[in-house]
Amino acid sequence: MARSAAKSRRAARGGAMLLVATRKGGFILKSDPARRRWRQGAPIRLGNIVHHVVLDPRDRRTMLMAARTGHLGPTVFRSADRGRSWREAARPPAFRKAGAGEKQHVVDHTFWLTPGHASEAGVWYAGSSPQGLFRSEDAGDTWEPVAGLNDHPVYSQWMGWLENGTPDGPKLHSVLVDPRDPAHLYVAMSSGGVHESRDRGATWRPLVEGLEVVEQFDASRLEFHDPHCVRLAPSNPDRLYQQNHCGIYRLDRPGEAWVRIGRAMPKSVGDIGFPMTVHPRDADTLWVFPMDGSGVWPRTSPRGRPAAYVSRNGGRSWQRQDRGLPRRDAWWTVKRQAMCADAGDPVGLYVGTSSGEIWASRDEGAAWSCIARHLPEIYAIEAA
Repeated sequence: MARSAAKSRRAARGGAMLLVATRKGGFILKSDPARRRWRQGAPIRLGNIVHHVVLDPRDRRTMLMAARTGHLGPTVFRSADRGRSWREAARPPAFRKAGAGEKQHVVDHTFWLTPGHASEAGVWYAGSSPQGLFRSEDAGDTWEPVAGLNDHPVYSQWMGWLENGTPDGPKLHSVLVDPRDPAHLYVAMSSGGVHESRDRGATWRPLVEGLEVVEQFDASRLEFHDPHCVRLAPSNPDRLYQQNHCGIYRLDRPGEAWVRIGRAMPKSVGDIGFPMTVHPRDADTLWVFPMDGSGVWPRTSPRGRPAAYVSRNGGRSWQRQDRGLPRRDAWWTVKRQAMCADAGDPVGLYVGTSSGEIWASRDEGAAWSCIARHLPEIYAIEAA
């Protein structure tokens, strides 16, 4: 723990870097060592729909960008020099060609990117819409479908199909790699629940016990389970948190049943939202950013008053954190990939809004300031 904290302090002295994915391109922001002043770089692939930009923590040079390039369709761009130059993957994620009598699945966009285990240099995973999982072993240049999931005999039953998914398509997201075991994977699907593999994706089993579904639907059917975001606690990989369509949950392995910890949230706010992030060194501390989940889901901040909520005891209680955030008439929300934490001490928190602002806290959410305005709609933020 002391070594981790020392490493975090050294990283903080060099400043922070944010990788931002938006509806109209990617952006990189860099801070001074105190994280007070930020410099925004020029747009990357301006005009492209960018869903995720991620730095490889193993070499700290390679970046991947999941993009949809207008009329040319979905692809992945790669940088080997920390974002100074980019080139397209030779073979982006794509479903296998369907056999006779099979339905052909076609990637609409790559949605989620995750670097592989620390021991597997060059390995990456990608989640797509419609829901599929893909693996690269050459730093994102070529991708192969993970047949154990994409070709599962009840694929359509698990995932639903386009008509059963979210408004812009069902998505495979929250691809997690156990830092202790490269063969141990988790994924989540916006129609299909949470799944676990212990053999690098050859076989899968669902992890949905204890999760609620929308009233009047059958919780025994996986297509009615809608996880919004699943996070693994970096300091305790046996603990997972989930922001779900029906609340906030925690799972402590080897347990099988999720526990709804969002019931302790204020009733006037509720526990519906999309993003969440976990403290890098304290598995009991996590943050969420609720949205208005009433009625037909306006998908705005509750009552136009945005706030983060923090729990420092694994979800038994929550505290509102809104100092510096707009006090009224802020009708935006934060998407599932658009909240993250850095490894500083104290931890820095970042949220990107649907109205193109980035709000940052240098003190674990106690106070917030706006560090970027007038960006396109923000889809994802990663602290590098």
